[in-house]
Amino acid sequence: MSEHQDQALPIVIIGSGLAGYTVIRELRKIDKDVPITLITREPGYFYSKPMLSTAFANSKAADQLISSSSDAMAEQLNLTVLSNTDAHSIDAQARLLRTSNGEVGYSKLVLALGADQIDLRLQGTAANQVMTVNDLEDYARFRKAIEGRKRVAILGAGLIGCEFANDLTLGGYSVDVIDLAPHALGRLLPEAAATALEEKLSAAGVRWHFSSTAESIDLHGDAIRITLVNGAMIDTDVVLSAVGLRPRIQLAHDAGIATGMGIQVNRQLQTNLDSIYAIGDCAETEGLVLPYVMPIMQAARALAPVLLGQAATLQYPAMPVMVKTPAHPIVVSPPAKGAEGQWNNTKVEGGMVCRFESSDGQLLGFALLGAATSERAALVKLLPPVLA
Repeated sequence: MSEHQDQALPIVIIGSGLAGYTVIRELRKIDKDVPITLITREPGYFYSKPMLSTAFANSKAADQLISSSSDAMAEQLNLTVLSNTDAHSIDAQARLLRTSNGEVGYSKLVLALGADQIDLRLQGTAANQVMTVNDLEDYARFRKAIEGRKRVAILGAGLIGCEFANDLTLGGYSVDVIDLAPHALGRLLPEAAATALEEKLSAAGVRWHFSSTAESIDLHGDAIRITLVNGAMIDTDVVLSAVGLRPRIQLAHDAGIATGMGIQVNRQLQTNLDSIYAIGDCAETEGLVLPYVMPIMQAARALAPVLLGQAATLQYPAMPVMVKTPAHPIVVSPPAKGAEGQWNNTKVEGGMVCRFESSDGQLLGFALLGAATSERAALVKLLPPVLA
């Protein structure tokens, strides 16, 4: 392919989530005219995905979460949007993407494919009725399903499970949460902090079922009965699975792109194949898959100049995660995997400060609960970067 032909082809981005659109915005800060094509199997509108787990408390229907239509985004960012389009395969040698709407040539290709909810392979006559909320269309279906109902059971007490549990109780629903772990947010919080969150959400009406999981999910009259492996039974109206995400890697894997937990990229967000990059929930950088807003923003700022031929390297500063549980707000920056140290927990008025410190007193992580979340800015300055 000649240099002239390469310049005529667009930068193609697959995925209209936060990662895809943020890369485009960063590109437009540098170059107003480089051709960009966005390919998405969704309608192509822009909305804030993190708001899906707080929309009930804010009385937001699905369409009210859309901040810009596909046409508005295309005009605002000077790009071509191919909506409702599936990407089928990548011909890396020819720099060609095959889609449900024909072939699309690219100069650079960005995979912002996102992630899917983990499939639990559930058993029972109502197993096929278990719902997930991973995009706006899922959310619209979920809202319709719980309309006029009173009870929701959530599989998973992680970040999304806890946020939905709090949101649904605020919406007047009776909520049961089931998790194999002994505590809520077990991957993020020390036990003392997890217990404090559980107590606050219990007071709000959440019922916890820890150290067990669903053995079968069956129709039981007008209800759904969840039988746990410990023999307990929970009757509910709707079951929501929130057990975690799995990066979408199949398109990349089929094209010969290196994959592990996610699509493997270097510090320039480049895969092992020339001119193909990955970002967001589907990407893995130095063993890290970080499906949060701040890592996406950092990655987009690094990727945009790289796509335009400029030098840039991905760096991750300390990036705390905000857990949207109004019953007990939390900001957490967990220590790196394998970090050596211990949690030191201090109760304060209206909250708790949990510091993960090394043997010489260096702060390696923290969890702030309730009123203590005000200390976030001060503690972030003391943390080491995630990727320097």
